[in-house]
Amino acid sequence: MIAALLCVLALVVTFWAGRRSLGAGLIALIAVGYFYGILRANLLTVYSHFIFDAGMLGLYLSQKWTSSDPAEAKRLATLRAWLAAMMIWPCLLVLMPFQPLLVSLVGLRGNIFFIPVALLGARLRTKDLHTIACGLAILNLLALGFGGAEYFLGVPRFYPMSPVTTIIYISGDVAGGFFRIPAIFANAHSYGGSMVASMPFLIGLWTTAQSRKVRVLALAGTVAAMLGILMSAARQDFVFGSVMILVTMFSVKMKTGARVAFVSLLVVIGFVTMSNTRLQRFTSLKNTDYVQDRIAGSVNRGFFEILFEYPMGNGLGGGGTSMPYFLQGEVRNPIGMENEYARILAEQGIVGLLIWLGFVAWLLSRVRSAFGLHPWANTRKMAWCLAVVWLATSWIGIGVLTSIPNTVMLFLAIGWTATQWVPERSRVMATDPRRTYRPAYAR
Repeated sequence: MIAALLCVLALVVTFWAGRRSLGAGLIALIAVGYFYGILRANLLTVYSHFIFDAGMLGLYLSQKWTSSDPAEAKRLATLRAWLAAMMIWPCLLVLMPFQPLLVSLVGLRGNIFFIPVALLGARLRTKDLHTIACGLAILNLLALGFGGAEYFLGVPRFYPMSPVTTIIYISGDVAGGFFRIPAIFANAHSYGGSMVASMPFLIGLWTTAQSRKVRVLALAGTVAAMLGILMSAARQDFVFGSVMILVTMFSVKMKTGARVAFVSLLVVIGFVTMSNTRLQRFTSLKNTDYVQDRIAGSVNRGFFEILFEYPMGNGLGGGGTSMPYFLQGEVRNPIGMENEYARILAEQGIVGLLIWLGFVAWLLSRVRSAFGLHPWANTRKMAWCLAVVWLATSWIGIGVLTSIPNTVMLFLAIGWTATQWVPERSRVMATDPRRTYRPAYAR
């Protein structure tokens, strides 16, 4: 009953917030995603699996998906076409008798449910970015609080052993036999990934905010994100976080004082890391043999076998999409491979894979849009770089398109950076066309 009520609450809150503004709706959804993991782990019922889905539905219902402005429709036309192709093909595959209907529906959710977020990302405005960034800073601090408690009191205090926490309990490979810290997420990888995904928005807020309090909040959220990446002990997220730091250091414009403060924080965090072996799991990346075996296992083994044996795919849900524990036994001829593109091939066949590869190529071609003039230019550059790196490395991991709330933040970044930015009209000009308009960054 509690889980069912939480589903209703998530739907109502995201719908209400989405009606107020796009930014409020998105940060409400991301907040649901932050707490989804710990709620699902402690409310072991069927309904708990749908808390985040209910929140997504509420946000979708709150938005207008069509525009009466011809210029806006033209601006989003190419993105809409790609998103439609990526969604229509899996919908057609549901009609194929490869998997039981319930398995196919869960697979359909994993293949298309998050995709429309890219269209919402294309409609983000400056005030939405400010709302999202402030919310992420607060959420990161809350997550760090839970992560710190799990660090000192132990993960089992917060995540009881169950079928949905198995991945947490098989990840006791931190120095001293400790678990990777999931904080309030479904697992440690979701924690680390969410912290990485929040960094472009937080650094953008820090470099653009006029209020000192807001800048302090943004900096605190950034520090919480860096510590969260280390506590999650996810090596891939450590690499992504390092890329974000490098982009910040060498391409983000900031005042000398801000740069000195940023470097000082990095030095302090580095000192804390080097003095604590539990935060040094990333050092195993120095083992080149392990890295080569890890990549070979994800890229080479079984990919072409899947291509030749299942050219039309094994059906939605039959190639590795995460299944609720009560449906895992229903999957026919399950295929497992730690490679997101192999999962797409296994479930959507060669047609689905080609559509996705075409979309990734199109995103790469949008570099001029991502690096163009914008009030939040720093965030836009970092978000595009993160999206590209995330998609480019999906062949050595799985769950990129179904991770909560990481996937929402990924598609948000894709939609926002892949579409041309149009200067926002002020309220004054909207009511009095005779007034001269100046973009926010020029005021």
